[in-house]
Amino acid sequence: MNGLVIAALNLALAVILGAFGAHAIKARVNPEQLDWWHTATAYFFYHALGLLLIGILARLLPTLSLRWPAIFIQIGIVIFCGSLYLMTLGAPRWFGAITPIGGLAFILGWLTLAFQVAKA
Repeated sequence: MNGLVIAALNLALAVILGAFGAHAIKARVNPEQLDWWHTATAYFFYHALGLLLIGILARLLPTLSLRWPAIFIQIGIVIFCGSLYLMTLGAPRWFGAITPIGGLAFILGWLTLAFQVAKA
């Protein structure tokens, strides 16, 4: 699937989840859980915008190999943001132990992007 399409879908989902957090669950969770939701949504937006940037770069500089940076960032979104969303919705607190794996995937995505751009 086209990287720009994936980025746009991620951004749409980030808006939906942000609105859900602001309206539907705000009164149903404690402040710590709401903070988890807000953190997940913020990171979702940042990294979905990063995917948009990668998609644009892929169009402008087709010789760059940007598949792995995009994959790592998408994995980070699923694991980092997903684990925080799930904990907010009632997953056990120990579930947060996988959150740093998502953070590592974000870091790998950005470092891989830097490497690909530097070697081009």
